[in-house]
Amino acid sequence: MHNTLIVAEDTAPFRHSPLTVLTFNDYLADFPKLNEPKTRVINLCDTSRYLGEGYYCSLLAQARQHSVLPAVNTINDLRLAEARRVDKIPFSAPLVNGDFSLPSAPLLVLFGEVKDQRFKRLARQAFEKYPCPILLLTLNVSPLEQAGIAGKQSLVGVADVEACAFAKLNEAQQHACIADIEAYTKKQWKASKSSKRPRWDMAILVNPEEPTPPSDNKAIRQFVKAAEKLGFQANVVSGLSPEELGQYDALFIRETTAIDHHTYRLARAAEREGVVVMDDTQSILRCCNKVFLQDAFTYQKVPAPKATFVSKVTDEVCESLIESFGLPLVLKLPESAFSRGVYKAQNIDELKTRLGSMLNESALVLVQEYIYTEFDWRIGVLNGKAIYACQYFMARNHWQIYHHQGERFSSGGFTTMPTFEVPKPVINAALKAAKVVGNGLYGVDIKQTGNQVYVIEVNDNPSIDAGIEDKYLGSALYEIIMQAFADRLELRGR
Repeated sequence: MHNTLIVAEDTAPFRHSPLTVLTFNDYLADFPKLNEPKTRVINLCDTSRYLGEGYYCSLLAQARQHSVLPAVNTINDLRLAEARRVDKIPFSAPLVNGDFSLPSAPLLVLFGEVKDQRFKRLARQAFEKYPCPILLLTLNVSPLEQAGIAGKQSLVGVADVEACAFAKLNEAQQHACIADIEAYTKKQWKASKSSKRPRWDMAILVNPEEPTPPSDNKAIRQFVKAAEKLGFQANVVSGLSPEELGQYDALFIRETTAIDHHTYRLARAAEREGVVVMDDTQSILRCCNKVFLQDAFTYQKVPAPKATFVSKVTDEVCESLIESFGLPLVLKLPESAFSRGVYKAQNIDELKTRLGSMLNESALVLVQEYIYTEFDWRIGVLNGKAIYACQYFMARNHWQIYHHQGERFSSGGFTTMPTFEVPKPVINAALKAAKVVGNGLYGVDIKQTGNQVYVIEVNDNPSIDAGIEDKYLGSALYEIIMQAFADRLELRGR
């Protein structure tokens, strides 16, 4: 049997409890005892101050070989998470009786339990990640998620986590906490999932307010799970400064990238710090600019639609384009994603008007022949190997996969299949196109008509959503990607 000690700043609230409760000074003076039984310590003191009594309570407990909650490393992790406000826990909470409201105050988590049962799973996740008797979770749901909540079955967002001292609870909360302590002390303590020291630290960068992120919340959770399986402590962050990168071994960017953007600057900072990063800056530079891709495809003989660059709009230019490529024509801004900045011109008047407005945004516009297909192939390529394959069908009554209508968009269906079922010309074209860019993680878009294939573009930071790209491989897809990070760190001897 274990002897369980409760260390608190004030013992008065426990006067009617059968628990053994003592102050920090008592614990400091009276322990360890000769021939004492195995001892567990629940530290309810304020641990927010470095080298304060709460900190020393856990430190001394570990020195005395007492099992203690929270451990010193948990205290430090929580202090860092609170100070940076970046180590957030993603959540998806089911709605109960149609309740769409968020709690007005932070959620109180006592030994992994929470009163609001919608957030029961989140409370367990927080306690497993930060084994601390009392936690406060501040929930954040993006305005876009709140605006589109109608018809959904769950709230999704991220939670900030911080430790809370027993003394800061109100009287009702203290009574509830004492009851939970009494129940918890009767349980067998298990080593937390995070007690196994990870080999590496990884930051997974997301943007909760992005309308079309590269990965949904469920996929991000799968990435975290796969990362932990392969030896990473994975932190999902929605904000990260270049100065904070030094504490990580790897950075996985799951926010849509752009060149004149913080994602590129973070990738560059990661490279300077020796942090393994996907996407790397070369991939971002090459994939984000369709001018580079089109030119490179031409020189490397990658099969692609006929295309040219336009820098001015005149009647002569428009007539020449129609003569060379026919109608309709596809017009693309050099930097565009998720079908934005991509237009179709049906006649010469549309061509003149659209070219004129696009050249106001960019010095060059890419003009391509239009190739009709019912679907586009998307081949996921990592380290020069195909890892997944999807067919994305065109949005209803539209010529693209994504149909943007103001801030709203719709998309077509999909079919996911093993790569060995994909026609060989499609796979070969995808691998050849990816090689033009580098050896990172890419999504290669290809059109196929008969035996002829055309590479439309190579996307860095490709979409990987739960239930779509992972439909065939499941969790193995996430582990393949995380294994690539581990392999690169191994090669660097880290």
